[in-house]
Amino acid sequence: MDPSGRQPSTATVKNKKKKTRAEALSHDVLCIIFSFLDLVQLIRCSAVSTSWSKAVNKLKLHQTEYFKQHHSDPNGLNDASFSQRSLNEQAEQLAMERHRLALQRGPANAFQWKGHSVGVNQCRMKMGKVLTGVGDKVMRLWSAESYKCLDEFVLVDRAPLIDFDFDEGKVVGLVGTRMCIWNRAETRNVFSSRENLFTRGLCMRYVDPEAVIGCEDGKVRVFDLYSRKCSQIIKMHQGPVTCLAFTDDQLLVCGSSLGTLSLSDLSSDQRVVLLGSTHSAGVNTLCFNPSSYMLFAGSTAGNVSCWDLRKTNRPLWDTRVSPNVVYSMHHLRNDTSTLVVGGIDGVLRTVDQVTGEVISRCIMDDSSTVLHRSTERFGTVQIERRKLKSLSEDDRIDLMPRASRPQITCLAVGMEKVFTTHNDKYIRVWKFRK
Repeated sequence: MDPSGRQPSTATVKNKKKKTRAEALSHDVLCIIFSFLDLVQLIRCSAVSTSWSKAVNKLKLHQTEYFKQHHSDPNGLNDASFSQRSLNEQAEQLAMERHRLALQRGPANAFQWKGHSVGVNQCRMKMGKVLTGVGDKVMRLWSAESYKCLDEFVLVDRAPLIDFDFDEGKVVGLVGTRMCIWNRAETRNVFSSRENLFTRGLCMRYVDPEAVIGCEDGKVRVFDLYSRKCSQIIKMHQGPVTCLAFTDDQLLVCGSSLGTLSLSDLSSDQRVVLLGSTHSAGVNTLCFNPSSYMLFAGSTAGNVSCWDLRKTNRPLWDTRVSPNVVYSMHHLRNDTSTLVVGGIDGVLRTVDQVTGEVISRCIMDDSSTVLHRSTERFGTVQIERRKLKSLSEDDRIDLMPRASRPQITCLAVGMEKVFTTHNDKYIRVWKFRK
């Protein structure tokens, strides 16, 4: 058959369909829609895309909604004592307080669906979207609101996916001993670096234009996404680098299986500073808060410790939040009050960032209710709902059925919700309401 007479490829058809997205809405249409939303809904919309964020901020809808809720006099909107910046800050504080109260005491449900054919144990959430993978030969991108599958990214060969992250334009993954970059606009367009670029890579984080890979030999390799070369190699620990936190200003923090924490400024002389130790327990996960400059470290012994990176001599607090391994921690980017923690015992805990106190604990109910079914590109998806049960400090977790508390291998926090993976086929979202 003559090539000119061929039917359009599936990829071409998909790309054409993708053009009718929410981002295609005009500015006027967005303004009309946004005018009907409350404060928290507006903040959620700001996180969907850059264009939506600009539309919300340009119209000063955050400020308007704030005064609707806190001022009965509409003329207050013209009060010169309130600057645009202070209004934005107060609106954000109001949203963060609502988020905290929802996590602490709001009634909640968990929604779950089989998103993969085999177990996956990692998830990342940005701009109203969640990417899941590691374990399967495909990563899937989901809507954080509708739970619809928006896209999928297939691994190019049999090498295992070890870690990944994404932004508006690309997905970056550590695959075997090399880096792979998927173009989100053309999911079949995959760049792959040369083989054996890294020695047993265990974890990866990136902030454009660099990805940092933590390796078994105690070194980190800095990979430039644009030159596609390894630009730096830094010895951080005597033992394997198990987790990383990479800040916007290129401050790198590494945890090791030996329980040590170290940091290096990639923008200066690369000097490695020993931050401290977690009393011989291995460091499994790190979480950095850019708003407070606090670093949180979760250990194999079930402890979470907090460090002020401006005062690196000792932790501010160290709390045994779980009797078992802590696998994952996360918080909203601008939230300086709550930290969500998950681990091997399957209990979702909320910790006060300032004091280290555990302020809530919950697990899922045994039974589930089928809500609806939908057809996705990879098959039929059944959305199920499970109620959540609050626990007290004195409850015996070891006596509770494992079906109600599958291990939480990774979590990602959104406004009044938490997405989790469990090394099974399910993706779960825990939704809270104040």
